[in-house]
Amino acid sequence: MYEIQDWQHIFKLDPAKEISDSDLERICESGTDAIIIGGTDNVTLENVLDIMSRVRRYPVPCVLEISNLESAIPGFDHYLIPSVLNSDNVHFHNGMLHEAIKQMGHMMDYDLFSMEGYIVLNPDSKVAQLTDSKTDLDKEDIVAYAEMIEHLYRLKAMYIEYSGTYGEVHMVKAAKDKLINTRLIYGGGIDSLQKAQEMFNVADTIVVGNVIYTDIESALQTVKVRG
Repeated sequence: MYEIQDWQHIFKLDPAKEISDSDLERICESGTDAIIIGGTDNVTLENVLDIMSRVRRYPVPCVLEISNLESAIPGFDHYLIPSVLNSDNVHFHNGMLHEAIKQMGHMMDYDLFSMEGYIVLNPDSKVAQLTDSKTDLDKEDIVAYAEMIEHLYRLKAMYIEYSGTYGEVHMVKAAKDKLINTRLIYGGGIDSLQKAQEMFNVADTIVVGNVIYTDIESALQTVKVRG
């Protein structure tokens, strides 16, 4: 079983976006700890299956971050289930998970699934709008969510998602300072080694996504943060 507690750097591929075979090979052989497949818009069974089968040519762990039940397919090394805690819509807290267990619980290997305590902080992002996330949070809010995830929910991961924009380092650090057993994952706006290192200094794991499609060389540089 792949253990998210060991991951420092992750590349995230959006199944709705195009990537050449040569760029995909470079991403998968870069030394990253895992490839997450996930997105907000136009995530379908067909495009998830396509990108999963292409990543499967390489030995890197291939992980699905579930955004809808239609594209949740077998064949991945691990599955991440976001629970968007600052959403006003219960569907994005646990509603989708509840429906998945109703439909497929009898054949799920629960060792392959991990829930993430998700906090979405970019109000202009598609994920914030889709999930009705309350993004105007201050440091005290973030600390409270971190303590909730660590001590009450006892989840393996807290994911701070700025989705498309670079986040506030002090907010990420405030969460990290309250976490002991829960891993802090940061994603959003990392498009250079400098930003990757800055966020890696205050988080346990960084996720690099959009820059893969705009500047592959800069994306590959971010892997250097791994110890």
